[in-house]
Amino acid sequence: MFESLTLDEPASTVDRVADELRRAVFEGELESGTPLREHGLAESLGVGRSTVREALTILVAEGLATRAPNKGVAVATPEAASVRDVCAARWVLEGAGVRNWGDASAEARRAVHESLDAYISAVHSERSTYRELNERHLAFHLSLVALTGSPRLVAMQEHLVLELKLSLAQVDRIRRNAHDQAEDHAALVRLLDADRIDDAEQFLEKHLSDAAHAICKALGLER
Repeated sequence: MFESLTLDEPASTVDRVADELRRAVFEGELESGTPLREHGLAESLGVGRSTVREALTILVAEGLATRAPNKGVAVATPEAASVRDVCAARWVLEGAGVRNWGDASAEARRAVHESLDAYISAVHSERSTYRELNERHLAFHLSLVALTGSPRLVAMQEHLVLELKLSLAQVDRIRRNAHDQAEDHAALVRLLDADRIDDAEQFLEKHLSDAAHAICKALGLER
């Protein structure tokens, strides 16, 4: 099951094992619900079980895996209610940033443009992995919250997006719609640059609502 997993160097480190597992999850080599057995992973990666155990603990903390009594660790499986709740909470945080565009610092506004440019560049690069697209995508949304100037709200957003990383990566693989997503983000920034704050608010609210629906539909979470 884990034959495709490799480490760049034979020496074992928890961080490298965790990073290789993240890569496999984001690239779809390890699908939702896949059991992450310590023995099998240790054998495939050529590391000790204690190293694998620590790496799995990191993935559980990041929301990429879950640990259940008597069942062990498995790749996380998104739930519809959680996806909708996270998107609703993101609207509260990101909406606050959008409303504060006029009072935000020049540095915070510049960060929005820079994160958008980085995302668009990743979308148009043939070398970008799903993991990189995912990170660039979420970094843009984080920059919106940073417009509030509140480190606590930014920290809240960082915690929220951990729960969506896996879902978004899976949707990107299934729908391959990163170009459409990038254009949506660019349209939002154009509204902000034009000081059309009310329109930007409405655009963002619809974007996040549509995102929740798209994630649930693509992953077969809606009944």
